[in-house]
Formats: sequence, structure tokens, C-alpha cells
Amino acid sequence: MSNNKRETYEDIILDILKKNPEAHLPFDVLQNILQVSSKKDNNKLKGAINSLFDRNLIVKKKGGAIQLSPNGDKDSSSGISGKLDVNRRGTGYVITDRFDEDVVISNKHLGTALQDDIVEIELFSKKDRGGRRKGKVKKVLERGKDIYVGKLDRKGKKNFLIHADEKSAHTDFFVLPENVGKAQDGDKVVFELVDWVHPKSLPEAKIVQVLGKEGSNDANVLSILAENDIKAPFPDEVTQFAEDIPERIPSKEYERRNDMRDEVVFTIDPEDAKDFDDAISIKMLNNGNYYLGVHIADVTHYMPRNTVLDKEAYNRGTSVYLVDRVIPMLPEKLSNGVCSLRPKEDKLAYSCFMEIAPNGKLVDHKIEETVIHSNHRFTYEQAQEVIDGAESEFSQEMQIVSKLAHTLLDKRFKEGSIKFDTPEPKFVLDDNGKPVDVKLKERLFAHRLVEECMLMANQTVAKHVEQLRRESNKKKTKDLYPFFYRIHDKPDIDKLRNIEENVKPIGIDFRIDSNTVSSKAINTLLQDVEDTSLELTVNDLMLRAMAKAEYSPNNIGHFGLGFDHYAHFTSPIRRYPDVIVHRLLKNYSAGKPSYKYDDLKKHGTHCSEKERSAIDAERDSIKLKQVEYLSERLGQDFDGVISGVMDKGIFVDLKDIHCEGMIRVSDLKDDYYVYDEKRHCLVGRNKGKKYQLGKEIRVKVVRTDVEQRQIDLQLVDD
Repeated sequence: MSNNKRETYEDIILDILKKNPEAHLPFDVLQNILQVSSKKDNNKLKGAINSLFDRNLIVKKKGGAIQLSPNGDKDSSSGISGKLDVNRRGTGYVITDRFDEDVVISNKHLGTALQDDIVEIELFSKKDRGGRRKGKVKKVLERGKDIYVGKLDRKGKKNFLIHADEKSAHTDFFVLPENVGKAQDGDKVVFELVDWVHPKSLPEAKIVQVLGKEGSNDANVLSILAENDIKAPFPDEVTQFAEDIPERIPSKEYERRNDMRDEVVFTIDPEDAKDFDDAISIKMLNNGNYYLGVHIADVTHYMPRNTVLDKEAYNRGTSVYLVDRVIPMLPEKLSNGVCSLRPKEDKLAYSCFMEIAPNGKLVDHKIEETVIHSNHRFTYEQAQEVIDGAESEFSQEMQIVSKLAHTLLDKRFKEGSIKFDTPEPKFVLDDNGKPVDVKLKERLFAHRLVEECMLMANQTVAKHVEQLRRESNKKKTKDLYPFFYRIHDKPDIDKLRNIEENVKPIGIDFRIDSNTVSSKAINTLLQDVEDTSLELTVNDLMLRAMAKAEYSPNNIGHFGLGFDHYAHFTSPIRRYPDVIVHRLLKNYSAGKPSYKYDDLKKHGTHCSEKERSAIDAERDSIKLKQVEYLSERLGQDFDGVISGVMDKGIFVDLKDIHCEGMIRVSDLKDDYYVYDEKRHCLVGRNKGKKYQLGKEIRVKVVRTDVEQRQIDLQLVDD
């Protein structure tokens, strides 16, 4: 029984208990029945029991025995719901909490369900060849998308079809002439679902926005936004609300706040930045400690809760940074104007002051509303010049904060923070938005300096609330000083074991011997591959193995950073979670009630989903520009490193632009290649030539598909 999946164990346990509902089944008896001997399967069995208990299908008795609950007699194949994901071949997969693996739904059993819908499914008794559960959609419980993207295709005078983009939907739509609007044949469009009467008919659509001709830059980029349910223009009432906000600071705000205008304060940001969230002040105290001030734009002062502006910012959740444009969370009047900590202007801020010992330990802190006047605006490049010794009016402050940042950085890595360093491509675009050059962004210490100061402030505000909770005389409940944490769970062990198997054949010893892994082991692996051809590939594999960081009132710590307490405080212009954190801190300071724990849990789910959509859009934008760039370079050769191997082909990371393409196994003409699962490589059956992770090769770009954002490569003869 050692190869059973957890859901198989669940079925067997229920079958045994249903035959004798009154029985109490001890764990060791269950182990014997299922012939469980290995530690791995023992953990799966425990997981199955916990899953059944969580679903109220069993009850736990004293001594570890289990018994069938009244709910356990119910048909386990009904009432199952989850989110639908449809692949390019039209096969659906329902992601449900009920089972570890997705339920497979063939195209003919999807009914009227579409990508991302929440559906109720019915399970079939037989599984597929791989042992996976199969089923069919019984009912669409909730549509997953408000809008879809596709290309309008005119068929005659009155017949219109929309060929939906792969990421939007798996089927074509029909449009009545009155719902076409100004769209023309061949236009990329955004549309809504009107109705879908029957699976054997086409769904009906209404066009709500014309993006432009297919293949144009605007159409391509706006399609990415629509695919990820991101809207660019602000509603008129939101824009008007922002425009009515006065830029002049009222005198009462100067009086009630800590006036920092005589202190040296400066910002460090990208050259093209306009929304300055954060500023820094620094000095040495007489006792030898650092006194660091991190000053953050006071967005909540200008955005009262539940106004049209606040509701729109919440719905957006975050700003979205595409290659050629920014979709801001706040209207420009706020993001680039009233709230932005521009130089030589008085600005309202929310500041975290930290006294830090020479060893990097936090000694004391305070958080308060301030007025600041930024003395200077540095770009990262300018700040780096001063760090390296260039003369500046603010050389002393820059050297002090640089020394502190080095200390904080060293302390963080010693205490378990994981050292990822993945390069990002930077594009040079022409006037039409087409990429004419691409380089990898240079990582300066000035970036690290700002990052360490912000991380310190983010830790401090989270520790501040934990301190309030500890010092309170009130009954300890989840609603006692609830907070909005940035959390990061431990990595997926199965994915880490996959990395272990991938790097083993190339001589790297990365062992996963238990169900947990230390950050030290991960850092050792990353250090082992540093400055080798494997560095980028292993970094990417490790990033994919990591859990996704989320927002939640349930503080489980941040594994990647190695912090027990962490929140997002430093970017309220572009992240709504920071707005929530500011409100919580202000209300606690004033002794006022704030968000409830359950409200924060709901907001955490929403903000995390919006963040993931923004990340997907940003990655899609980068991939689009990479494909466009290589579309103009068909037939050209590039140096690359094998970043992945599967039976269908080889994934290659192009060194100069950090862009991944694929060599199809059918294009390897010199031999018949077979995939070796144990060694994770392709091996020529006749000549024995081997392609495995980390191998440096020379490739040629042979095909690109801008719509699918795919790049096909071929080997250049050795």
C-alpha cells in the first residue's frame, strides 16, 4: 500500500468504518491494515486522517482511535466544489480542498463552466490511467471572471465570433450585432459573458472595450491586463474625489505632528520613479547607537475609510508595473503629487524611528505621524556614487546608513534569511513600444541599503503590535490587537525533493531527509551554485519551490526572510495592505477599535489574490517583450544554459536576456533521444549524448509566437 495517494487512504478508511460504524479504529491497527511501513506513507496516513477529521467525516477518540461521524455516511462523491483551471487542450482540473490532487474534467464534461469558475462537480467511480480522480461539472456556482479577452472574427454581415485568448477561455463566443459596438474585424476586444444556455451551443458575449488591432503594442499589453482582470482607467467619481483633495497642508497638521522639517531627510528611488513612498533619516546617538528614521507617505490621511477612493484602491489592491507602463493603485493626483515625498516640499508622513545597536539589534522604537521636508532626491545610481566616495552634501548621512545597512544585511543572513539573487531584464523600447535592446538590471548596494532600512521598519511595526498584545491586561483573544502580517510558509517538500533529484546527477549534494528544511541548507545550495552556469537555474527552481507569501492576521512568520514578525508598512501608495497596517497602527495609538480578526482574514485573501494577478501580469509583460525582441532576431544564435529537461524537450535560459525558450525533442535530429527520469536528462539512444540541467549550449531562435508568448529554439551544431 506504500504507493497510495492520501485520497486513496481516505477512501479505504471510510470504507472500513462504514462496514462497522460503531467501531473505534486505533492508529496502529490502521497501519497494519494498510501495511504502512515507511515514514513517508505514515505521514500520508496521518494527513488522510486529519483531512477526514477536518471535513467532519470522522471523530477522534481517546488514545488516537478514530470513529465514523454522522457525516461519514454521506456520499463522498457529491457536494465537492472548487476552482476550475482549463489547459490549452480543453481539459479541466478542479482544485479542491477535499483532495491533495486536482480532479480531472474532460472537455465534454465541462458543461457551461469557464476558466477560474467555482464549480460543483460529481466524481466518477473510475480514475484515469495515472490514478487521478475524474469527474464532471454539475453546476457553476460562481463565475471566476468579469471580463474575457479575444479576437473578433466577422462571419458575413450579421454573424460575429470571438476567438477567446487561451488564458481567458477554452471556447469561442458569439456576439449579436447590437453588442459589437465599434469593434472591427480583427480587433482585440474585451468582452463580458451574457449567457450560456447549453454546452452544445456557443456562449453569448457583449464587447465592452476595443483594445486595438491584433499584434499592436497596445492590444498586446492591454490584453495582458484584461486577462488578469486588471482595469487601467479610474472611474470618473474616483478621479474627481482625488482632484478635490487640497495640496496645501492645514496648519493644525503641523501643530499636532512631530515636525521633522529641520532634519536631514532624503529619498533613493529608480531614475524614472514619480511615486516616492519612502524617505530616510539617519544619525549617530551619543551612546554609539544608530537612530534610523523611515518616513512613509501618509496615504490614510488623504484616503478616509469607505470613500469611493478607498473602495477603488481596495479593489485594485496594488499598483501593476508592466514593461512600458504603470497601472497605479491611486490616481496620479495622489500617487505622484499630494502623497509623493517629493524633494523640497513639505509632506505628511507616518514615521518609524528605530534606535539600533552597532550589532544591528533593535533597542527602542516609536511610530508617529510627522511632517517632513525631503532635502534631496537620489537615484540608485547617484546614491551608489556617494556610497563609493563621491562628494555630496549628504556624504556623512549616506556613509552612516550604508554602514548600518551592511550590518543589518549580515545579521539577516546569519539568522536565516535566504539569499536569492535573480536578475531582471530591462528593455529599451522605441516610440511604438517595441523592444530594441534588452539588458540585465544591475544590482547595486544602494538597492540593498534601501531594502534593509525598509525591512527593519516592517519588522519593527509588527513587533510593536506584538508588544501591545503582551502588555495588555485584557483577555487574550484573536481580536486583541489583531494585525495584518506578511507571512511566508515553509517550502513545499516535494518540490525541494525534485530539486534534490535534479542537482544530484551533476554532483551537488542537497539532501532532504525529513519533512522540514532549514534556510541554512537552502543557502548552502545557492552558495554552491553561485557564479556557475547553474546559478540562475537553481535560483529559479528554488523560487518555484517556495510557498507564496501572503497577507493574514494569523502570524506564522516569514520563512524566506527568517523573521518571526513582519508586515508591509513602507509602500501605501502602491500596496493596499500597507494602508491597512497604517490604519491599525494609528487606531491602536489612539486607543480606538480597528479591524476585526475575521475582517483581516478576508482582506488578506483579497489582497493576496490581487498581488498574484499583478505578478502574473508583470511576468506576462516581460515575456511578451522578450518574445517580441526575439521575433526580430529569428535565425540568430545565443548562448544558453539548460534550465529544465522533460520528455518533450529541453528548456534553455538565454544568458544575455534571462529569457527561456524550448528545444523540442522532435528537433533533435542527430539521434533518438530518451528521457531518463532518474538522472533528469535526455540521452541519445545510439550515441549516448546527454542533455541535462546546467549544460551550456549554443542555440538558434527558429520560431516565436507572440500570442502564446512562446519561443522555439534549435541547437547550433557543436
